[in-house]
Amino acid sequence: MSTQDLLEISKQAFMYSFFLYCIAFIAFAVAVIGKSWRNRDPVRHERKWGRISFFISSVGLLGHLLYFGTRWAGAGRIPVSNMYEFMSFLSMMIMVAFTIVFLIYRKTLLGLFALPIAVIVMAYAAVFPAEVQPLIPSLKSIWLYIHVTLAATGESFFAVGFAAAFMYLLRTVNFDGKDKVDRRQKWWVEFTMFSIIMVIGFIVAVFAFRASGYQAVFTSQQITTDTAGQTTTKEDKVEYNLPPIVAPYNSKVESMQSFAGLDQPLLHAPSWVEGATAGRKLNTIVWSIVGGAIIYLLLRLLVRRPLGKLVSPLLKGLDPDDLDEISYRAIAIGFPIFTLGALVFAMIWAQQAWGRFWGWDPKEVWALISWLYYSAYLHLRLSRGFQGRKASWIAVLGFLVIMFTLVGVNLVIAGLHSYAGTN
Repeated sequence: MSTQDLLEISKQAFMYSFFLYCIAFIAFAVAVIGKSWRNRDPVRHERKWGRISFFISSVGLLGHLLYFGTRWAGAGRIPVSNMYEFMSFLSMMIMVAFTIVFLIYRKTLLGLFALPIAVIVMAYAAVFPAEVQPLIPSLKSIWLYIHVTLAATGESFFAVGFAAAFMYLLRTVNFDGKDKVDRRQKWWVEFTMFSIIMVIGFIVAVFAFRASGYQAVFTSQQITTDTAGQTTTKEDKVEYNLPPIVAPYNSKVESMQSFAGLDQPLLHAPSWVEGATAGRKLNTIVWSIVGGAIIYLLLRLLVRRPLGKLVSPLLKGLDPDDLDEISYRAIAIGFPIFTLGALVFAMIWAQQAWGRFWGWDPKEVWALISWLYYSAYLHLRLSRGFQGRKASWIAVLGFLVIMFTLVGVNLVIAGLHSYAGTN
């Protein structure tokens, strides 16, 4: 079988697994929400649809594994070297982690929260170029296999821990409460909802403008000064596929399609945002916020209540202690795997590739911050008795730190790991 055939099978398997995950999510929703339908035995209904849902998600996972294997064979290397491949692998490992935790605890409702995370991460992966790209020299190492796969596996268990912790909060927060504590809890739940929707907003915006063929091109001048004081000027062409709310610093429009009366960029990136593509990345962040805000406001207008309050009744039959235990166990499994992959083996690889174990690269710093954060979580949990709501909030915010490490650092901060960023 030719390389092209393998890559085509990989592409199709990716799409099939994505749609199967979406169907499985709907089936999990039927399993949970359908318990309230008339003339239904709730226990029997949930058990039946839970088995159907899990079967569909497992078939989707098999398709995802087929994607991974055929892309590996077609590319001649493990497919984790750019954002498309890494986020695809991460979504696959989230499903692996979900499958393991589900088989242990048999909580059908967990699928209603874990499946959307995997689907969103897959959709986010599809935003990036899917072409097989040659490895840069520093990536041609066995440590690519070890470092990246173990880091993603640890993060996938953090994702399941996040799902269970967020379910705990939705189950226990008093959305009808009027005192200061309840209002603060409700606000943070809504902020978490908005953070998730913001990623969805970005995905929707990218695919909508990609389908319309939108394009804007800027000529950007990059001025650099070397250690001897010599100044050099370099011109780069920067292509946008989202309307330029923020244009590159020190740039001029070469071509730009009009959108909703926007014929010129509204702003230029500040000078401290460095790099030829930095303005485009900043524009991406602005569109994520705008798209997320639009979707969130439309949902609020549609349901006429906070989204957390809308979802909370679905969890009334769950034992909060079980959710708390699932969250803790998932993070406890993921932490040592993340430690080995994101820190220990990463430092060994850094020594081989760059001649130092540590260099304060932004991705390295945020990986350390993530590790310290989850170290604090486990310490507080085991020695200080942090359980329930306190522990759940730490788990939820911890996964937001992980997502910023994976996504925000690539979009915002230039560094040695920028090869994993947008194309």
